[in-house]
Amino acid sequence: MTFSLFIATVIAGFTYSVIPGPAVLLVFSLAAQHGRAMGAKFLIGHMAGDVTWSAMAFASIVGVSQMGPLLFDILGAGCGLYLIYLGIKAVRAKSIGEAPVLRGHRPYRAGFLFGLTNPKAYPVAVAVFTALIARYTMELSWSSLPLMGLAAWIGIVLGYAATLFWAGLPIVRRFFLTHGVVVTRIIGVTFVLFGLKSLADAGRSFQTR
Repeated sequence: MTFSLFIATVIAGFTYSVIPGPAVLLVFSLAAQHGRAMGAKFLIGHMAGDVTWSAMAFASIVGVSQMGPLLFDILGAGCGLYLIYLGIKAVRAKSIGEAPVLRGHRPYRAGFLFGLTNPKAYPVAVAVFTALIARYTMELSWSSLPLMGLAAWIGIVLGYAATLFWAGLPIVRRFFLTHGVVVTRIIGVTFVLFGLKSLADAGRSFQTR
């Protein structure tokens, strides 16, 4: 594995982890309520999902994934329903502390569950990693996957650090605390939209098959 491929994979991991989405919004909300430490705990739990989806993306890019599309369709439908459930709870919340996953007393568990059940994670991971390491196709092999995984993990950690830095800035925290309920409900709507899209994508794929 060349050094340039390693660096490209680090950059891909960083980009993947900072792309705006439900998880990033949750980190900002947690940091606003409880400080960077609480957001960090959520991200530590969330890392399990990021690493899992990144590994699946690598397997697909290498081109030897044996899981088949049916598994991802079923997974996407289940994750979509879970996100819709979280979204409805968040939309109905009367404070930022009431919404599921936003509760600060179980950040590790919340991050772990959300990371593994985020339906956008796999397609986004494939898109980002493919875009940034596609020119190294000739170097990709199963033997390169361990180092690629390490590089992606380094990038993800750097991305988490950048997210926590911005989330903990006083001006950002004040905004989220002042407009917390509105932000929580917007997050809920985002969850519902992501969930509906996942269900629609899975339905189209089932129909085609």
